[in-house]
Amino acid sequence: MIEVNRFNFFSKEFRIIIFTFIIMGLPVHAQINKWMSAGSLHNWYSEIGSELEVAGFIGEQQDGLQWPAIYLHQDMQAARGMWIGAKDFVDETGSSFPYKVVTVGPRNPQFYAVYPKKFTMISKFEPTLTSVDGIPTFQKDVTIDEIDEAMIWDRMLDNVVNTQLGLTMTRRIFQFTQQYHDNYIVYDHTFTNTGNVDADDEIELPDQTLNDVYFFWTYRNAVCKQVRYIIGNSTSWGKNTMNDARGDGVEVDPPGEQFRAQFSWHGYTTERDVLYDNIGAPVFAINSVAQPYFPDRADTVGRLGATQFVGLLTVHSDVSATDSTDDPNQPSTTTYENSDDNLFLGGRDNAFNIDRMTQQYLFMSKGHQSPRHARLVEPSGDYAIQTANPNLGNTGGFSFNNGYGPYTIGPGESIRIVLIEGAAGMSRDEQVRIGRMFKQGTINAEQKNREVMKSKDSLFQTFRRAIENFESGWNIPQPPLPPETFDVTGGGDRITLTWTPRSGDPNPPAEYHIYRAEKNLDSTYRLIHVANAGENSFADITPIRGVDYYYYIVGVGPQQPGGPGTPAGRLESGRYYTQTYDPVRLKRPAGERLSDIRVVPNPYSIAASDNLRFPGDRIAFYNIPGQCTIKIYSELGELIKTIEHTNGSGDEFWESVTSSNQIIVSGIYIVVITDNTTGEKHITKFAVVR
Repeated sequence: MIEVNRFNFFSKEFRIIIFTFIIMGLPVHAQINKWMSAGSLHNWYSEIGSELEVAGFIGEQQDGLQWPAIYLHQDMQAARGMWIGAKDFVDETGSSFPYKVVTVGPRNPQFYAVYPKKFTMISKFEPTLTSVDGIPTFQKDVTIDEIDEAMIWDRMLDNVVNTQLGLTMTRRIFQFTQQYHDNYIVYDHTFTNTGNVDADDEIELPDQTLNDVYFFWTYRNAVCKQVRYIIGNSTSWGKNTMNDARGDGVEVDPPGEQFRAQFSWHGYTTERDVLYDNIGAPVFAINSVAQPYFPDRADTVGRLGATQFVGLLTVHSDVSATDSTDDPNQPSTTTYENSDDNLFLGGRDNAFNIDRMTQQYLFMSKGHQSPRHARLVEPSGDYAIQTANPNLGNTGGFSFNNGYGPYTIGPGESIRIVLIEGAAGMSRDEQVRIGRMFKQGTINAEQKNREVMKSKDSLFQTFRRAIENFESGWNIPQPPLPPETFDVTGGGDRITLTWTPRSGDPNPPAEYHIYRAEKNLDSTYRLIHVANAGENSFADITPIRGVDYYYYIVGVGPQQPGGPGTPAGRLESGRYYTQTYDPVRLKRPAGERLSDIRVVPNPYSIAASDNLRFPGDRIAFYNIPGQCTIKIYSELGELIKTIEHTNGSGDEFWESVTSSNQIIVSGIYIVVITDNTTGEKHITKFAVVR
């Protein structure tokens, strides 16, 4: 990475360095990414201010915007881009640009014209420590930088970015976990004319008013990743994506849909690997290429694999830099465009190329496009009977775009824009029910599609709830906090769940509800137990040996009267804090004969390869009685550890530390195991080499 603050980026030397990096194929800036994953909608975010194509954690095109995130490969995001443009801009050298446009995406630019200053993850409380068999379990590794108990929402990314326009963007990305509001993410942007350009504020522009400023975002959606090889690989870049809009003035919107939004879904395509209508992506068979995306090889009953609707809602855009009331005429640009259009191609964006910036500025300020994309594809507006390809003959499908402006922003002045991205649709059980009927032939394609299109109503309900939340000042009723800890341990005849209530909870739970899924993380969870507020453990005695189980626990509050976007009823803590992502199963049965007891590994050697040692320097005792006491002595006869084994299994693990938490040294150790039922004892030895 080059340190841009050492050079004037308008200088010849800087441009030569940038050009050299491009030729060599080296990254100009190594991005830092972080997950927002407290609710049911998960997405990754970049410190540079927007999320570029193939720039996330896994380097694949469909990456992020996962809903429902508990299921695997639900990614719907292909690319995001943010552009900011102004007219008659003067740089620090006195050079004048009729149009100056700073771009962040949707693909990697020729060089970055933005400089991140801050990227901090803040949480209202410490996340739950969740473990399976004593080992932490998590789906996404999230590091919390700060705790702010006064924060209204549950989690927030605080992102500050400087730009070559001298506008500093502060982007607050936050999420709620209350069950009626956990499927959307809020983006609260403030753009301030600070004159600051580079990350360390060492380069500043002369004070100037920025004229005719536009803020522009493009969204390339692809619903959804799991079915990309079932329906056709081109779905992964959104070739079959349908886009529609509300509030742009192009059509008269139905009652109850009076908001400013654009949204996408999995549309019909003739480019597919199966001979049936693909809306909703029915899963009839899993081919060899698709297998890595399906943990359950029996998932071929016709389940609808892509019923999500995903979209962007505008809830606020300032009238001007001196009037912070909402302008209902924003966004002023709502368009759709071929995702492979020349202006979206990477490696060409250049904040000194006047011709290209002119084209980009005119594109981001072009106004409302008519007809809407979905109506152009299916003129009847009945999208359950769509038979035309949404890509309309191009190679990349269509992205939708929103532009806000024009604004005049003087030195020190700001513009605030608040956007909400949400996803909603069928439950997994409903996907199976409708899909099975379609595969069996008891409903036809049109009937199946009408059920899929009901997911739009779910998305619109999400939008309405989000609007109520925003208009209330984010004052929705709060659920209980999740437990401080949640531990799941497999035994010989039961799986034991223990939890620690969270101290100081302003909305303490009246009950705890425990949910369980069988065989796959990616399956339906059922309520298996209700515990009262005073309990902190539960023994699940119904598991079957050889079957994997997954759990989560939620604190459930008392009846409440409802509030903004929230019906009356009982609120639950967020499930993703306590979700177990690793399987737990019944351990081997208790040993029948003391002579069968084994100590593994023996000898224990710290130098042994990982496949010959347990994680955490564990030593295992196998084939032991289900209820027994294990006492470990040094070769001098000193008692160094006592373990009470009570879970009914034939397995117990020891972390190789004494009762005073000291790591054991090399030597011979003596183990005395007493069967607490019969009183019989067994003595054995093991060696440790460090």
